[in-house]
Amino acid sequence: MCGIAGIYGHTNTDAAKERLRRMAVKIDHRGPDADGVYTGDEIALAHRRLSIIDLRAEANQPMWDESGRYVLVFNGEIYNFRELKKQLSGYSFQTDGDTEVLLAGLAKWGINFVKECNGMFSFALWDTRSEELILCRDRLGIKPLYYLRQKNEILFSSEIRSLISGLNVKPELNQSALPEYLRYQTVHGPSTILEGVFSLPAGSFMKIADNEQEIVPYWNLAEAPRNDMRGMSYEDTCDAVRASLEQSVRRRLIADVPLGIFLSGGIDSSAIVALAAQQAQGQIKTFNIDFQEEQYSEAKYAEEIARKYGTEHHRIQLNPDELIKQLPAALAAMDHPSGDGINAYVVSGAAKREGITVALSGLGGDELFAGYPIFKQFHSLQSKKWLLSFPKFARDIAGGFLEMKNPGVASSKTRSVLNQERFDLEYIYPFSREVATMEQNAEMLSFGSKGESSVYNLVKKGVGYGNPGFSMPVLSHVTYAELTTYLENILLRDTDQMSMAHALEVRVPFLDHELVSMVMGIGDKYKYPHSPKKLLVDSMGADLPASIVNRPKMGFTFPWEMWMRNELLDFCSDALEKLGTRDAFNAKAIDKRRQRFLKGDPNVSWSRIWHLCILEAWLDQNEI
Repeated sequence: MCGIAGIYGHTNTDAAKERLRRMAVKIDHRGPDADGVYTGDEIALAHRRLSIIDLRAEANQPMWDESGRYVLVFNGEIYNFRELKKQLSGYSFQTDGDTEVLLAGLAKWGINFVKECNGMFSFALWDTRSEELILCRDRLGIKPLYYLRQKNEILFSSEIRSLISGLNVKPELNQSALPEYLRYQTVHGPSTILEGVFSLPAGSFMKIADNEQEIVPYWNLAEAPRNDMRGMSYEDTCDAVRASLEQSVRRRLIADVPLGIFLSGGIDSSAIVALAAQQAQGQIKTFNIDFQEEQYSEAKYAEEIARKYGTEHHRIQLNPDELIKQLPAALAAMDHPSGDGINAYVVSGAAKREGITVALSGLGGDELFAGYPIFKQFHSLQSKKWLLSFPKFARDIAGGFLEMKNPGVASSKTRSVLNQERFDLEYIYPFSREVATMEQNAEMLSFGSKGESSVYNLVKKGVGYGNPGFSMPVLSHVTYAELTTYLENILLRDTDQMSMAHALEVRVPFLDHELVSMVMGIGDKYKYPHSPKKLLVDSMGADLPASIVNRPKMGFTFPWEMWMRNELLDFCSDALEKLGTRDAFNAKAIDKRRQRFLKGDPNVSWSRIWHLCILEAWLDQNEI
């Protein structure tokens, strides 16, 4: 895992070197083991290395192919590099790692070689002969790559802060994205919180030559499901899922540095520990965050799994005082504002302090195996389309009664769903992940815009009527929505920026694209969660104890509700007050929401306040 940065189209080599140096400094935490640069008449490339496979200096980057034509800077891992290397027998390899395999494959077969690569990655490949630059990102967007165009230059980097440092004038706040951030606690790609700064879409590459750029998709999640899964028996399906997940974990155990696993004690992380313990060489280290507040503690479940598989278990006790100590550093590490990133910062820091350089995570299990309530809700709604025969005003009245009877966020979202013209996923899903409604957020913005839902557009483009994924099973529709919105733009982004702040690589076995394609091709009959993530549990068999399978689902979250009314009260109040002074915001509306939260209004949970505090902290930190 590493960090990359570059400038294309520069006209002053000396000035480009200085700007590139500033960009590289901003990502030195991503790669403390080695650094390197390459500068030419049009291109300047920088690399920061976190050494994981083949630790020798020969494996440092930028790396040239044997012909001297291509130069590569690469961030990530190609897990099947050993198999691919066998197909490149004529190449004179100087290293034992995956970077040179990627470079050799690209040199021999061109950009289509990425279709053979199983991994998480972003890279830049410069062709010195054709003077063409290719930027590329992995299929599911696990590794980030941001870019911006300024006059005749294109700057790119693993982090936004690095991009900013390469400019003479900082970009402005992207006001058109503010309604989306307030609604979803993030900005969905390709846009970002900054004007003119974009994220390269997952599963795509950008070709840049003669100052022209073209983005080309090489993989589409909506077209990925395997059609051959539909005709298999349930027993064979479970065997296939187990075998695919085993292979995914085995590939992600390859490392020349110490490795550990994040263990919450839930189904997903416990499955990863079980499979890793059966295949790893030596004892595995596991890490769990515990709280004084008993209702948030999962320690006993994590310890049960640790005992069963003989791991070296680390229980990290976190209290509000400790969080407050770590908060400034966590905020400083945040590359793009998000309401959900502090969790990843704390557990990553603890793992790094124990000497770990690579950690496996259970991220993606809920999205693949129908672990969230939205899966059951949407599946059920498909049999209730008769509700649409009632006039909209009648449905709104029914939703209003529900809100009065059971006030809170869930009832509010149900009312919104009942008001929709249709019950297709693109109409329903946008309410699932919102932390506040468009109408509520419009009150807080001085320009009053409700904004268009990019979530609606993303879901419709993939699984809406007439689009590639429409014929997928119903539950796979929801998986598509979860993977392309919430997972990619919050969970994966947070995991990358917060783990790499500690120079820790996090690998996600559930997001192996071969496993994803398999599970998305499985019909609802086998995948419906009659019990929690039934297909995954049955595939794991006796490896998951009943006490883990049948435990209440908690989710990895901190006791924010309590802390924000007590130990974090001053931080939150100060941040919200400062946010209200910015031109784009309405101070009275922000304070009104804060007061409602402090009074315990069920419609204003902690998540409807916290992401506002994070936004102000990020804007202040980056002087936007």
